[in-house]
Amino acid sequence: MNLEITINDFSKHLFWDVDLNDFDFEKHAGFFAQRVIEYGKLEDWNLLKKLYGLEKIKKLALEFRTLDAVSLSYIATIFNIKKEEFRCYKHKQLVQNYWNS
Repeated sequence: MNLEITINDFSKHLFWDVDLNDFDFEKHAGFFAQRVIEYGKLEDWNLLKKLYGLEKIKKLALEFRTLDAVSLSYIATIFNIKKEEFRCYKHKQLVQNYWNS
């Protein structure tokens, strides 16, 4: 983990609802990575890679409970992994969507 990077280096819109004084990169790694992947800019993605490294991001992403379709496609392509291997994809298949049926 790169300790030179701080939460203030990332886009402000990502963490508008988070108390940044109590934020811990290790404790909240999954939440943090998911926010950056779904809502971050390219600069945020590059900072995330420097902060955690691709292997840790891959491990975290495989365990996300939810991830929008575009972000899932992007991250699956980056890591060359089938979407079906992600927990969020499997979970989405299990949850019936009553509004679009």
